[in-house]
Amino acid sequence: MAAEPITTTVHIEAPPERVFEYFTRPQALLLWMGQHAVLDPTPGGEFTVDIRGVPVRGRYLEVEPPSRLLISWGHAGSDRLPPGASLLEVRLHPTAGGTTVTISHSGLPQPEATGHLLGWRQFLDQLAVVARGEVGLRPTAHGPIPLRRSTTVPVRVPLVTQARAVSLSSAEFVF
Repeated sequence: MAAEPITTTVHIEAPPERVFEYFTRPQALLLWMGQHAVLDPTPGGEFTVDIRGVPVRGRYLEVEPPSRLLISWGHAGSDRLPPGASLLEVRLHPTAGGTTVTISHSGLPQPEATGHLLGWRQFLDQLAVVARGEVGLRPTAHGPIPLRRSTTVPVRVPLVTQARAVSLSSAEFVF
């Protein structure tokens, strides 16, 4: 049985056009969520992100730059939450000094809803930090770790599938 939709909101100190790219460009998405991404932000286009070892698979269903995205969402190989079983809606609303991002995730099975809500809150907080440009994030097997502002992280990232996919699993980091 599906839980009630979960919703969370964050204010980001960047214009909607810039924030929209964090949901549609693999290199930008991986700065705040995931270790590998293949994104084709067109209706019906692929949405593939590996987050902390979980293979999230779906499709962009609606793409309205720079204000809204509707994405099907699920986990490859899961019987409880298979690809396309839930819907993620991302709304971007311009505000003074930035953008309000609202995430609504519906169709999640009851056992998954709480974890997804906590996850979205954590990842949106990381997005807010990245979009401000205050710190970088160091990807690990368990998710990004904030770095001090003065830390430089040269990264070599292999590009795959027409520069729309990147993987940070083989990146090299220097601290």
